[in-house]
Amino acid sequence: MPKQETEILDDVIVRNRRKMLTIGGIALAGFVLPTVLSKDAYAATTYSDSDILNFALNLEFLEANYYYLSAFGCTIDKPNAAAIAAGAPSGGIPITGSVGTPGTVSAMGSSSTGTPFTTIQVSSYAVETAIEEGKHVLFLQSALGSSAVAQPSISLDVSTWSALAQAAGVIPSGGAFTPYDTDDDFLVGAYVFEDVGVTAYHGAAPLLTMSANLSAAAGILSVEAYHAGLIRTAINAADPTGTSIAAYTTKISALRAALALAASPTTLSGAAANPYDTNPDDYGVTTFTTPSGLGGGAAVTATRITDADQTNVVAFARTTTQVLNIVTGSGAVKNNAVVSPATGIFFPAGLNAGPNGFK
Repeated sequence: MPKQETEILDDVIVRNRRKMLTIGGIALAGFVLPTVLSKDAYAATTYSDSDILNFALNLEFLEANYYYLSAFGCTIDKPNAAAIAAGAPSGGIPITGSVGTPGTVSAMGSSSTGTPFTTIQVSSYAVETAIEEGKHVLFLQSALGSSAVAQPSISLDVSTWSALAQAAGVIPSGGAFTPYDTDDDFLVGAYVFEDVGVTAYHGAAPLLTMSANLSAAAGILSVEAYHAGLIRTAINAADPTGTSIAAYTTKISALRAALALAASPTTLSGAAANPYDTNPDDYGVTTFTTPSGLGGGAAVTATRITDADQTNVVAFARTTTQVLNIVTGSGAVKNNAVVSPATGIFFPAGLNAGPNGFK
């Protein structure tokens, strides 16, 4: 079943202007980083509220297009009859903006009809989430007004998914993977995104200065958490023994963790400098014996649906650079130096941002 999303727990405590505490996790569940860092120690630059919301908008463009492609076989700006019937705007979701030339989405091809779902539960999740992620795009565009960036170029094609699957060890080198073939494949693809979205919104929250923007981010984070929990529950139901697609989630978590870890400050980089990456605590999957009324005393495997610090049960958080490292395949940081713009993987030409870029 899906393991704890991150394989190292990095309890980075960040103080914001309201003197609130945010617990930040860079990866791999079960490790505790004892060092307390200031926000400035983790930030490459100073972001405005507009910067943070545009960062979120880039990620919502990515998620919305993935779900539209899976559920309907179209992109958000060109809805087909199936998308419109499900609640998509008939005129499409705008992809233009004040910064950047609207990018295209490379995926399955214009003749695709989406994932051929075979279960009502997974199909329903895909359709509902597609519409909801599309509305997140519209909501952020409305909140940003004339400051909203355009949709960047997005790669959701077989080559991108295959590269990630190979890097995670889900398929052998040279193999191919696409999340658009089956229900299970779709769930694996969704798993790649949802936990990242939760950690991104949580990590960005302390940087927001206006209460209205903080409230909006908290609201979207809550919905993303619903999505993440539903994905984990669906994978749990599809693979109750944890031997097939649930095993993939373990490898995906490890890859995301490694990419996020590469974005840590120099003083936290490398195994020798990280006391927490040599002491794993694998509590994501637990085998126990059921009561007689729940399976007749059989041994079953349970999965932790909630992806959180197990001491305080607080959701993990990631910095913008850590999220960039995941969605660009580690392109945001090279040799412990920030490089901009980040390129690769889902965003082949980088994200669309203001003059400071995203770091």
